[in-house]
Amino acid sequence: MMELPATRAGHIGRGISATAILLFLAMPIVIILVTSFGADGIGTFPPKEYSARWYEQMAAPGSDWATSIALSSLVATLTTVFSLILGVTAATALARGRLPLHTAVYGLVLAPLLIPQVVIALGLFLFFEPAGMLGSPLAIALGHTVLAAPIAVLIMISTLRGIDERLEDAAASMGAGRMTIARRITFPLATPGLIAAAVFSFITSFDEFFIAQFMSTPDTRTLPVLVFNALQFDVDPTVTAVSAVLIALAILALALVALVRKLGGHRNQQQGVLPVEPLT
Repeated sequence: MMELPATRAGHIGRGISATAILLFLAMPIVIILVTSFGADGIGTFPPKEYSARWYEQMAAPGSDWATSIALSSLVATLTTVFSLILGVTAATALARGRLPLHTAVYGLVLAPLLIPQVVIALGLFLFFEPAGMLGSPLAIALGHTVLAAPIAVLIMISTLRGIDERLEDAAASMGAGRMTIARRITFPLATPGLIAAAVFSFITSFDEFFIAQFMSTPDTRTLPVLVFNALQFDVDPTVTAVSAVLIALAILALALVALVRKLGGHRNQQQGVLPVEPLT
């Protein structure tokens, strides 16, 4: 099929179209960021006066917002730990093992990504409520792990499949045990994937609403639940400041993942992938 030569007008038109689409997609984010610095109490756009009062109110010690941020951070940290443990073990079994019914196991691990979150949240509520664990940060973290662990598994499977197995075979042929190979070969090469899995697990938990809503109590509300309540029962401009912080957190997390992957690839090119010390 013959392709028509690109013209200057075509390049300009595509550039204008792409810019317009990006601006349209970024418009809600820009509106939230600008509104978060408004001084009025109703969250108008554009603000007539600018102030950081909503950020100060969000970070005030003892406020509901500060308490919810601390709870969400704790839950997200626990979820990240649980997700990495499950993600690394499951991904290693799926990418390196010879499991029977491999496809069925793979589908079962990824099933939480396909099931509506409200269904998962209802099931977790019915499981934890008889045990009296509603409102427990541990219970909420375990619930979030159901959603975050499959993401970690996907990232780690992709990472492990990108590692040349001949490196591990070469280390094994020189007498290295499984733990030594994992410690000296596999995990150093998989570090960018581990960091990416940790970042996405943390974000998934920090932003999750349905499970937190079913599992929370009036005394233990994660940040998304508190934001929902503030928008449902009141108009609190502090929500815009919270949203701006969440946007900044997501951007920093993605930038961290990109930086780690870039530095990891550059290090492997400069130093080689095999360690120079004896594998003993």
